[in-house]
Amino acid sequence: MTKQRKSRPVAKKAAHSPTCPPKLQRRRKALKAKRQTLEKPPTPRREPKTIERFEWQGITVAVSYEADWMGMSERYSQFATAHVEIEALEPRRQALPITETGYRSHFVAMGIVEQAGGPVAYAREWLDHAAKTPAWKKQQEASRQLCLF
Repeated sequence: MTKQRKSRPVAKKAAHSPTCPPKLQRRRKALKAKRQTLEKPPTPRREPKTIERFEWQGITVAVSYEADWMGMSERYSQFATAHVEIEALEPRRQALPITETGYRSHFVAMGIVEQAGGPVAYAREWLDHAAKTPAWKKQQEASRQLCLF
């Protein structure tokens, strides 16, 4: 014969009993308040991404821009980050002075792009500045001239 175990009554938690010591009650209230402050704040709504196109030295370039990429501008304005994506569309993935693959993702402090005059002005200024480097000039010269060896 097998013996059946008697189920034990479940004890109530100390916080629910009226005989809980006041010191323990205060500690539990403090922990509950701390947990509430550590909870994740609601995610703010992010602004939609803007996508613009422009011509740069015969290459069609697309610039997408998200001003508050991480959604932190309201709560932590000093950490607000913008996201800029630059892609060569025509010819597809053509090398640019800022990228060999024709695509570049770049994070900047929020407000930098606006100071430059917007995403297109920022990208154009960045491309013009990078096009002045000797490496880009050498690459452009090599692509124009046929190599015999």
